[in-house]
Parts: sequence; structure tokens; C-alpha cells
Amino acid sequence: MNTIYIRTLKRAEHTVFNVSDGQKFYYDNQFGRRIPFSSGQQVKRSLIDSLCESINQVPSPTTFLFDVTKQKELKEGEVYGTCDPTYADQLFGGWMKAAKGGKDRTLKRRSPLSISAMRALHPLLAGMDSENASFDRSERPNNKVIVRDEKGNEMSQEDIVALLEGKDRSLSRKWIPDNKRATGLFVFDIAIDLRRLFSVSTNQLEPEMADETIEKLKEEGWIETENVFGPCLVAPKELRDKWIKGLAHAIINWRITSNQSRTFSLMDTLAIAISDNANLVGGSIRAKLSEEDSRKADPIVDENLKGVDTFVTLQAGGFLHTKSESAEALSKAEDKLIELMMGYEYEA
Repeated sequence: MNTIYIRTLKRAEHTVFNVSDGQKFYYDNQFGRRIPFSSGQQVKRSLIDSLCESINQVPSPTTFLFDVTKQKELKEGEVYGTCDPTYADQLFGGWMKAAKGGKDRTLKRRSPLSISAMRALHPLLAGMDSENASFDRSERPNNKVIVRDEKGNEMSQEDIVALLEGKDRSLSRKWIPDNKRATGLFVFDIAIDLRRLFSVSTNQLEPEMADETIEKLKEEGWIETENVFGPCLVAPKELRDKWIKGLAHAIINWRITSNQSRTFSLMDTLAIAISDNANLVGGSIRAKLSEEDSRKADPIVDENLKGVDTFVTLQAGGFLHTKSESAEALSKAEDKLIELMMGYEYEA
């Protein structure tokens, strides 16, 4: 087995995944509905944040480059990662460093984690609603109100009172209309390429690292070997054992970390399916159109599909028919991932 496939089913309630005009969505042509989603990049960033927290490692620093123009203005330039796999977010997240001018070799590492967007299990099982919100501080007597005239000058309190005469307008209250929120059953998929998970290529024709980084890794005990992609360095076993546990924990327990606090949802996990067969994972957690009404869909978790390990949580019983829900479902799923990742021969 070279690849682990994971499908996770989550329940979201009246929340925001990604702020863009309230909530990002795509349009499903078959069912004529706007479907909220969280991009794979956002899922990946949230997962990596959870990983770094789990292994107690500060994420790698980022270098931001700027150029000064002839007009003495700052112009945004490149953004560089460290390209150093001793940082877990770099090893698992991948990197790309393309220097300006083409004088230095481009360094790029493909992430061993392929992560889909978190989208509706079925277009009829998720949707969006809108609400009007307000930012109201009108009950506080110590608010400071500044009104600027057409020239940008601050107006006096007497001028403000005169301006408001005949107008029913509060200056300590803001109306925020049409805030979109997501609710429903959502699914996302992860593929873990075990061949790349802890190995970094040393092929200098298509370099992943600078020469000094390669030498540093060797000094730190990284193992020289060769896999299907050519010569590489593999992380030492002590580091693999620690980071595998952190990665498994992050995959099972991550939460979206960039949504708005006032729309918090637990986004609790209902079911997880793990297999080395992508087609079987896709069929293990799915939806089926109702035979009585084609505008309804039923969520399905196949708990006994051969070749798939399925874990169903207690919350799932409130949203789909299940017989094997368990309070230990997530911990057992985490243990299964650790077992599969630990069992791979990284140094072969």
C-alpha cells in the first residue's frame, strides 16, 4: 500500500467557512442550488495548524520580499518559505521558491497530502441562509463619534447635531445586512502518499532543497536512500514516530481556524472512512436520491464495506441510519491511521 485514502463526513450548523461576500459558494447546475464550501487550501492550512499545535512546534517562518520603486514606493515581491523539511508544516505542506531574475534554481516540493475542498455530501443535503446582523453600542454613554465633512475635516458636536436635525439616525449602531451562513452535511477527502511522506528528493536536476539544507539534514541523522522517485533523504525514525502521531491527530481533530467567531460551529465529525482504494472510500460515505421524492437525498454510511475501515460517531445517529456508532470512533480512527503510517517501510 502506497497511498492512504480518507473520507470524512462533518456536520456544520449556521456557520461561515470562508469569508467572501459572506460565504464562498459554487452553483450546482443539476439541482439549481448554491452550495457553500471550504477550499482545500483552507482545510490544509487548518490541518497543518492543528499538526503544529499537536507536536508543539512553531510553524516555519516566511520571508516577504519588497522592492522600492523610483517613486520611493514599496512594491510587493516574492514570498518564500524556508524549504526546510525539519519544519513539519514544510515537510507535509510542500513548498515553492522561485527567485526573481532566474539566477537561482527554483526549489519545489510536492506535498504528500492531497486535500479536496470540503463540500456538500450532496447538493440537497447542504445549503445557505442569510441573516441581518447589527453592531449596536447605543446604550454606552462614552462612545466617541467622529464625523468628517466633505473636505475631510472633523466636525464639531454642534455641527453634527445640526446635520442630524430631522433625521432618525443613530451614530452608535451599524446595520450589517445579508450575512450568508452554511448549514448541512459536508465531506472532504485526503490522500496520503506514503512514498513522499517522510522522504525529500536530493535530485539536483529538479531540486527540492539547497545544498546547504541537504548537508544539514545529513548531520541531523536523515537517512540517505533511494525510492521510486530517485535518491532522497528520509527522516529518522524518532522524528517519524512523533510526527505520525501528530499528523493522525490533526487529520481527525482539525477545525477551521479562520471563520468568524460569532458564527462558531463545532463542525463535529459524523463518520470517517479509511482505505487504500479510492473508489471504495468514495462509496463508503455517500448520498442517494429518495425513491419517493427526487428533490430529497438520504445520507448513507456503509459500515461493512469490504476493504474499508469505517468509524461512526455518536452524533451520526441524529442525521443518518447507523448501527455501529461509538464514543471511541475518532480515537479508533486515529489509531488506525497511526498503524498504517507506522507500518510503511520508509527506508526500503
